[in-house]
Amino acid sequence: MHRILVADDEANMRWALDKALSKVGYEVITVENGQAALESIQEDRPDLVLLDLKMPKVDGIEVLREVKTIVPELQVIMMTAHGSTATAVEAMKLGAYDYIMKPFDIDELLMAVDKAFELRTLQQQVNYLKQEVTERHGWEQMVGRSAPMKSVLNLVERVAPTSATVLLQGESGTGKELVAHAIYSSSTRREGPLIRVNCAALPESLMESELFGHEKGAFTGAHVRKAGRFELADGGTLFLDEIGELSPGVQAKLLRVLQERTFERVGGVKTLKVDVRIIAATNKDLLTETKEGRFREDLYYRLSVFPINLPPLRERIEDIPLLVQHFLQKLSPTGTLKQFSDEVMERFIRYEWPGNVRELQNIVERMVIICPDQKIGVEWVPDFLRKEKRGGANQPLNLPPEGISLEELEKSLLEQALERAEGNQTHAAQLLGLSRHAFLYRLEKHGIDRQKSRRD
Repeated sequence: MHRILVADDEANMRWALDKALSKVGYEVITVENGQAALESIQEDRPDLVLLDLKMPKVDGIEVLREVKTIVPELQVIMMTAHGSTATAVEAMKLGAYDYIMKPFDIDELLMAVDKAFELRTLQQQVNYLKQEVTERHGWEQMVGRSAPMKSVLNLVERVAPTSATVLLQGESGTGKELVAHAIYSSSTRREGPLIRVNCAALPESLMESELFGHEKGAFTGAHVRKAGRFELADGGTLFLDEIGELSPGVQAKLLRVLQERTFERVGGVKTLKVDVRIIAATNKDLLTETKEGRFREDLYYRLSVFPINLPPLRERIEDIPLLVQHFLQKLSPTGTLKQFSDEVMERFIRYEWPGNVRELQNIVERMVIICPDQKIGVEWVPDFLRKEKRGGANQPLNLPPEGISLEELEKSLLEQALERAEGNQTHAAQLLGLSRHAFLYRLEKHGIDRQKSRRD
């Protein structure tokens, strides 16, 4: 519920405004002078101020000037029976949203209040998006030199300058949101807004209003007109995350917007037209979902104009050291980087990472926080990473009196395993008790030609 502060020295005016604003669902606070208004702004944190120009102790202009110093984003509507063009201009220069002459019609005031809240919502959305794009997203966040990641980056580079609809598919934690932002930041729409909708976060009853907006009075609690995400994204990009979670009813309405680029707000009759690029993301296989009747086939083909499949971390094992270093740099703004021991990196490479890059990032951050040393050893590894992978039989080896090169021994065993498995990489990995990805990492580490071994 929005909170409105009414500051006016006339008791009848305070009573009338309190009654009118409370009736349409606002929480109202009233004060009788400028000093009390400033105190209430500090203590009660109103969302909007209706401020009389002529008041004892501190007049409205002085209150406005102070408000814009301490809470610049707070919207203020000035009210006066003694106005002039000069005072109106001064108030607007100081940052007032609007200026209303007494006596005024209550409906006129309510309309000004509604519009002020619409503007406030838009400003909050824009500020949030600017911060998101500046701080978190872009090409510099996409780390990887493995073949699967090179393929993804190549597709992103090709599709970004176009207006094609993009469907990002991949397991949770593979970086779908980062890819969406990279596409946006390299597109011709990067000066426009980027609006994100988490389709799994809201029930069907609210999703339609979230996407398309609603008119005042469209349903209980709709006290003001609200612009939907499609309107906010006009001229820019709309990122529909977890689109596989949409209900059949919302899927049907979304299909119409994708086909015609027009819609009506909930409770409205005016048809609105938008120019929006769609990027959708899901951790589900939407083609399978369509075959099993859980996702509309026509909507799937509208969304998958340019599909990009993001590989899980277990299929890009050679990127783990790069990702770890990237996370360490982000966690060390002062430049004093912690490092992981070789044993820790070994554990990272052997693990399957069901939570993908997000899980890796969380574990790196946790270990950096709890380890007081500059070098993070294996004793700080979470318990589930300490377990050895099951594999072939563990035969004890006797160390020769003259010693042995561990590097040469490992390389020799890798080559022998490949030879015994007739080039089958998965079988060779099993002979050594390794996952296939850890085995491939060791091949690269020792410079063994992977092309000579047969892929499965």
